[in-house]
Amino acid sequence: VSSKLALHVLNSSRKARVVTALTFLKQHLFRYQGYIGAALVLGGFDVTGPQLYTVYPHGSTDRLPFVTMGSGSLAAMAVFERGWKEELTREEAINLVSEAIQAGIFNDLGSGSNVDCTVITKEGVEILRNMVKPNQKPMRNINYKFPRGKTGIISKKQLSELVTVTPADPMDLS
Repeated sequence: VSSKLALHVLNSSRKARVVTALTFLKQHLFRYQGYIGAALVLGGFDVTGPQLYTVYPHGSTDRLPFVTMGSGSLAAMAVFERGWKEELTREEAINLVSEAIQAGIFNDLGSGSNVDCTVITKEGVEILRNMVKPNQKPMRNINYKFPRGKTGIISKKQLSELVTVTPADPMDLS
């Protein structure tokens, strides 16, 4: 998809619009009928302004003012529905996204353990990695190395006592 987008930019001699990237993505996913298990959030800023889309694995799309995808998306959507308003400041938007991701993390075991946020503006893209780490694993100071000879042996058996080998016909390789 990125190579198609790059060729499109070279061919048209102007920056690609977000909807162009969306079209390439949805055509690619539709071609594979959902066998590419990618549920994506696509965002960008072009001549038409800021845009945010969801792209489902089978290629269908939605354009909404706020979107969620993935296993924690229901909890995250509840936070967005409660806290979103038309004119959020940058800090309010970052805090709302952080709160939504944390809701997804705490209400779903498959949703990861840290908050990353991407801010897309007219000026460019800012990626905020590990902004919040709500489920950070504590360091353990336990030593699991035992000296040789300290573990007791319950019994000793030969492998031939545990496994029965039966003769069989050789496999036909023709």
